[in-house]
Amino acid sequence: MDRKEMQNARLYFLLIFIVLLPLVIYLGVLYDTQVIHYEDYSARASRSIARPEKVEASRGILTDRNGRVLVSNRSTYELTFDASLLPSGSDSNDAILRLLELCQSQGVSWSDALPISRHAPYVYTLETLTNAQKKRFLAYLKTLPLSYDALGAYLLRHPELTVQEEPPEDLEGEAASETTPTPAERGRALVDRLPAGNLTASLMNDAGITPAQLLKEMRGTLKIPENYTQAQARSVLGIQYELSLRRLDDTYETYVLADDIDTAFISMLSDGDYLGAKVTHSSVREYGTDYAAHILGYMGNFETWDEYSAVKDQGYDYNDSIGRTGAERAFENYLKGTDGYRIVSTNSEGKITGEYYSVEPEPGGIVELTIDLDFQQAVEDILAEAVERLNDTDYDETRGAGAAVIKVGTGEVLALASYPTFELSTIRQNIGELNTDPGRPMFNRASMGTYPPGSTLKPFTAIAALEHGVTTLTERIRDTGTWRYPGDEKNSYANCWYHAGHGFQNIVQAITNSCNYFFAEMGYRMGMDTLREYLTMFGLGQPTGIEIGERAGLLPENPEGQNQAPWAAFGQSSQLYSPLQLANYVATLVSGGRHCQAHLLKAAKTYDNSEVIATGNTEPVNIIPISDENLQAVKQGMRGLVTTGSLASHFRNCVVTAGAKTGTAQVYSNVKTHSVFVCFAPYEEPEIAVAIAIERGGSGSILASTGVNILNAYFTPKDVDTVITGENQLLP
Repeated sequence: MDRKEMQNARLYFLLIFIVLLPLVIYLGVLYDTQVIHYEDYSARASRSIARPEKVEASRGILTDRNGRVLVSNRSTYELTFDASLLPSGSDSNDAILRLLELCQSQGVSWSDALPISRHAPYVYTLETLTNAQKKRFLAYLKTLPLSYDALGAYLLRHPELTVQEEPPEDLEGEAASETTPTPAERGRALVDRLPAGNLTASLMNDAGITPAQLLKEMRGTLKIPENYTQAQARSVLGIQYELSLRRLDDTYETYVLADDIDTAFISMLSDGDYLGAKVTHSSVREYGTDYAAHILGYMGNFETWDEYSAVKDQGYDYNDSIGRTGAERAFENYLKGTDGYRIVSTNSEGKITGEYYSVEPEPGGIVELTIDLDFQQAVEDILAEAVERLNDTDYDETRGAGAAVIKVGTGEVLALASYPTFELSTIRQNIGELNTDPGRPMFNRASMGTYPPGSTLKPFTAIAALEHGVTTLTERIRDTGTWRYPGDEKNSYANCWYHAGHGFQNIVQAITNSCNYFFAEMGYRMGMDTLREYLTMFGLGQPTGIEIGERAGLLPENPEGQNQAPWAAFGQSSQLYSPLQLANYVATLVSGGRHCQAHLLKAAKTYDNSEVIATGNTEPVNIIPISDENLQAVKQGMRGLVTTGSLASHFRNCVVTAGAKTGTAQVYSNVKTHSVFVCFAPYEEPEIAVAIAIERGGSGSILASTGVNILNAYFTPKDVDTVITGENQLLP
């Protein structure tokens, strides 16, 4: 081979080498990618190129009976911290701190349930937690050995604070000596039995677990860097605490840090490459009224993992909000939509290159309530004015009141008012203050408050006595001022409020004059068993059926060896009913015995209003036999009270014919008696029944003008101002 051929051979060899080497390398990489590490790279590519995302369905809306929107939605975005999005080896504390500092600089608030104040001097804020949140805090303490053992040691010295339990059978006798628990184990067992309500700031401090010490132990456990200031550490610990709670329950590692964030803030998050931060589309409830707070209720997060586990199969995520009170909770199944899912494609830089829906979201339905917003507003204002008027003369910051208005013959609730009340639009910001307010504004006195009925029960007793045959329409009983129990006249008696006695009274006069003597005699004749039987038929002492929270109250009963029926018959003895129950009993009575469930649901419809899913039940639960003659007599007695009786001056300005009954509910302590009042209208063909109760209001007659105002608000045309009756003399 000559020199030229050798040079060409070298050139060919070099050229082949240059071409083959990259090809070999490429084939090697391809083999490694497609064969050896195929599954790993495939999964990684799926995560980076196509990522499934939940698309939140819009929640349904609440309207009044006329279609006026009470609660709707406003589209918004929320910031979630997702620990699973952090690159391998990155510090979650640094990522959280950087994110929180951005939030702070932009005025974006975030929340955490760590019960330690945000700023020094650090103090416990356990009083702001619900019992469910306290239980989760106790569960978290188990991950902090020093604090857990310190609390256990304190409870060993104060076992009375815990729930006492009998030792298991397998720890008794000889077996117990072989498995005797150590003091630390016994202390931890006591922590597990500590009722959430007993967990207070003073208990924690008395146990030697000060907020500063707890923060110090948390810093060590969660590996908070030493160069963090205490303020920075507290902020980060709040988020880490929330993430820890989720890890205790499951492997869920996301936490909604802030909601309702604006687009400018979203741009900062996108441009700043904040690790772990994820922005998702969401919505917040928007309120079309400041009224009906106790009826509408509010949304909230799951408080326990068990609560979430019970419904997670229904399409909920742990970070979702659900209805916690009122209609939001009662009609959750109708309001909750069905979430959708979409596949989002991104390039290597994380930019979205495409998206498509695999499941379209379906909005929640429309829930039409039975209330009329204008009337609800009027009732709330009238009730508030009545309480404030009393407070002006006898200041009592804890005095409350409740009122209920029911449509006769159907059980539809037209208005349900409780005072004091609160604003739903600011509930999240003010929840701590509202929970500690001595006036208990979040307590729905209309359905949850129970009061002795006093003389408002006398129309019921009259019907029961007539229908049971223990008296007649023509019988007249002589009221001497004091009714005495036969056989024990000296020790057992009931005084009539008119001490001189009303003289001879028939049943109509007895109702008009509110004669205790007459009704004590009726109670004696019927006996407690019969009285309770009729009370139950009228729904008293029983749940009314209202979809939101209520208390059933308490039926009277006889202590051993006693007969309380004479006193129970005119509304005394140990019986308690809510304003809602009293209104429903009056509606049942004046309808001729048609006892319906009280309800707020008028109709539930699909989101497009094309189909009715459910309607409120207006059929009677039971029908009480009441003759027309007996019904007219009882109505006549209630009518007499407002025409010729003690309430005549109050009802002079009433725009509709009506019947009423007052009640002075005795309280067995040194506090002022409660005021109770019931009425119905129109007299001839009753449409509505009303019940009002004001705590420590004194005589029930002071509520007469309040009742008139409510009747006028309902029966006066909407283009005419509500008639407000003047304040006449207060009658007993």
